[in-house]
Amino acid sequence: MKQETKQYSICVLGAGSFGSALAYMLAENDQNVCVWVRDPEKAEKLSSTGQNDQYLPGIKLDPSIRYESDIAKACHNVDIIFFAIPSKSYRVTLELLKKEISSRQILISAAKGIETDSFLLMSELIEAETGSQNIGVLSGPNLAKEIVDKKITASVIASENDLVINVIQQILSLPYFRVYSNQDRYGVELAGALKNIYAIAAGIAAAKGLGDNTKSMLITRSLAEMSRMAEKLGGNPLTFLGLAGVGDLIVTCSSPLSRNYQFGYKIGQGLTPDEAEKQLKQTVEGINTVRVVAAKAKELGVYMPLVSGLSAILFDGKNIDLLISGLMLGDHNKDVEFVI
Repeated sequence: MKQETKQYSICVLGAGSFGSALAYMLAENDQNVCVWVRDPEKAEKLSSTGQNDQYLPGIKLDPSIRYESDIAKACHNVDIIFFAIPSKSYRVTLELLKKEISSRQILISAAKGIETDSFLLMSELIEAETGSQNIGVLSGPNLAKEIVDKKITASVIASENDLVINVIQQILSLPYFRVYSNQDRYGVELAGALKNIYAIAAGIAAAKGLGDNTKSMLITRSLAEMSRMAEKLGGNPLTFLGLAGVGDLIVTCSSPLSRNYQFGYKIGQGLTPDEAEKQLKQTVEGINTVRVVAAKAKELGVYMPLVSGLSAILFDGKNIDLLISGLMLGDHNKDVEFVI
């Protein structure tokens, strides 16, 4: 018997794959859902067909979901706003929303990126622009296609605010979707952003025909680099052992459904970054994350050979062999750097 869930008015910003998956789950949980779509024609098409053929082909979305191209109307007086837009769009979107956001609303970031100039994570940017105390981050190994196919999935809601955690767990808990809690918002969000880098590297490795032993090595050394950066920035490296860290890292480094993995695979086949992204027709968050993290690692003196090698491949036109060098020719560091 389905447990009764309190109904909230919710706006999901963005009708990409994950935004659509969020709306799908929320509607199934009897929530009042509106999806903001920047393009009026796309909003009209989604309203009339109930399908998002570009991102989730073949999936029938709940007819109760409303689509709105006017962001003020979409977010006016709602209880919860999910930000499921590319990280590069956050600042301009927040500027549009300032008059609509109130202190009572819950604001959830679902993007996995870092702002280029400020090195702010997306929830930090929301906090800086709104002053809200009701902020959370939803992150984890959450491939949208598998979610709407109702394959068992787990995610993490991270917030310092218990109310935010409790509400999001309530409205997103379904027989096939479980939400765990974490109060380390910074660590969870940093893990989600950093893992995109290594998904690109894993895609390259797969395209080059490297084996499962290599994949295992790549994932574990990636986790070491991620934890190293987290510690330097004041985060808790143990957070990276959870769903948002190693869990997300495993799925995005292994699944062809991951767009960062797909991007890396195309690079490994010989395409340029521009060609690869154009073929995917989706935002690849990991591209910018490689750029900003490579610069930050250099600034802070954090040893991240995979990041620096990937940066040289993507932005300096260096040979893909640099990625292998990052795995095999670096210092002989400890296997496990953070031990309880």
